[in-house]
Amino acid sequence: MEAATNYLANVFEPQATLWAKKTSEAEWNYETDLLNETVRKIWEQTSFEAASFGKHAWENVKRFDYKGFKNEDVKRQLQKLSVIGVAALPEEKLRERQKISAEMAAIYSTAKICPFEKQSCDLETEGLALDPDLEQLMAEGHNYDELAYVWTAWRNATGPKLREMYNRFVDLGNEAAKLNGFDSLVGLWLRRYESNTFEKDCDDLWNQVKPLYEELHAYTRYKLRERNMWAQNWEGLSDLLMPFPNATHFDVSRQLQNRFKPDLEGIKGMFETANEFFVSMGLLNMSVAYGPKAMLVKPTDKQVVCHAGAWDFSKDDFRIKMCTTISQNDFLTAGHELGHIQYFMSYKHLPYMFRSGANPGDLISISMRTPKHMIRTGLVNEKEARVSKESTLNYLMQVSLQKVPFLPFAYLIDAYRWKIFDGSISRKDLTYEWTKIRSDYQGVIPPVVRTELDFDAAAKYHVPNDVPYISYFVSHMLQFQLYKALCETAKEYPAQHLHECDFYQNKDVGAQLQKLLKAGSSKNWQTILEETIGQSKMNASALLEFFAPIYEFLKEYRAKMDYPIGWPKKTFENMVHRG
Repeated sequence: MEAATNYLANVFEPQATLWAKKTSEAEWNYETDLLNETVRKIWEQTSFEAASFGKHAWENVKRFDYKGFKNEDVKRQLQKLSVIGVAALPEEKLRERQKISAEMAAIYSTAKICPFEKQSCDLETEGLALDPDLEQLMAEGHNYDELAYVWTAWRNATGPKLREMYNRFVDLGNEAAKLNGFDSLVGLWLRRYESNTFEKDCDDLWNQVKPLYEELHAYTRYKLRERNMWAQNWEGLSDLLMPFPNATHFDVSRQLQNRFKPDLEGIKGMFETANEFFVSMGLLNMSVAYGPKAMLVKPTDKQVVCHAGAWDFSKDDFRIKMCTTISQNDFLTAGHELGHIQYFMSYKHLPYMFRSGANPGDLISISMRTPKHMIRTGLVNEKEARVSKESTLNYLMQVSLQKVPFLPFAYLIDAYRWKIFDGSISRKDLTYEWTKIRSDYQGVIPPVVRTELDFDAAAKYHVPNDVPYISYFVSHMLQFQLYKALCETAKEYPAQHLHECDFYQNKDVGAQLQKLLKAGSSKNWQTILEETIGQSKMNASALLEFFAPIYEFLKEYRAKMDYPIGWPKKTFENMVHRG
């Protein structure tokens, strides 16, 4: 064991940290200047060299019979190192996969479509990008023909170009999985959860919350047709779905716009407000993450990946990349990304193999958006805000439109990919199976007929960028579970309803949360959860309790208006041409 301990501390650790920094720098430079061929080649080469280092470490680990080691930290590090992922591929195939990855990322992030009013346009000068143009249009638009056009045009600009590349990408990934001892990428992806029942656990969680989703789905369908880019949330419909339009809505976009100018300094001010929430709880100050090295505004002189992200470069360099607007949605996204940064900074003292984990940002954002907190911090004027049963239901409707529709979406993204990975889905039926799984779980179908030349799954960033999505499903469940436990620590529950809890300035909550963050992945996540809140198994009961008032409203409203719940299971087949 002494030789293994020495290798980890004096050989692997400094080199792994160095390569992590190099690859992050190279990827950052590429994602913030997508059409620069020089930085693209540097990223590809750096990624390859880092993978070569990883492969060398992987081969080194084989000489240690670590399973009998008594030191659990050393044993766990070597166990994690025994699986290398795609770096196990032969050099030629690894380079091929990295090249495909870069090409898919570039196609997705630089895609544009012509405006509805001018469908034959110069894409370079007149084209609309996904962020912010199309996302805003799909969230706020009311013209069905325009919405259907944008929905279709975006998918046509991405999916067909990516389909064959993605198939090859999966083949190479499956080959790497087999070299790591797994049957397919499914096992490789799910290994991080260290649970033999993980897939069943996720299915059980989904069935636990499905009745709430079905009620919200039926209510939304009754009010109007669903209309946004992926239907992953319906928050853009909140103005039309509020139970009580004349009561307070607690959407602070206007207040944020009054407080912060839509320039870099104003956006930094919004991040500072989000950061102050964490600091008020005794957590770490994260101002470095939105400092000079960050990208907070979409550049006008180059193409970038706008998808919001938090980056960990080293033990003293943390950054956020985001094309930010002054809005409630982006304010909460800022809190989400700062949650990642808080995690990075909290576990930076750990060995490299333990510097990973879930994200507490969504947990914090629940508390950040409660009416109590908005009033407490002056985002909502206490004299103007009328906190009543009606305004509370409006608030819960607003949150539910963001959180609840996301659950089936977050589940199906990977449920679909797992079936591609293990061969359950034929490559000739990618569109049919995607349309089917969305119909089964979400109860939505395309607005126009699709064919097997399409690949609509690739219209979502995480598919062409090879980012697992089930973690978002898990985090949405755990965030409410943790939220309830921390509300008890704050002594705000059960004295108040769960949706009224606010962590602001509560140092006891901060200390409990910091305990979880500092652990990183040094232990099984279920063990860490047990040690932090006394629970080890995921459960949706806290989520259901949080939304209980709006769930009861939805059931009563449906009984009153007598509209149906659920959806036909075979309708989707009319929207896909096979063969």
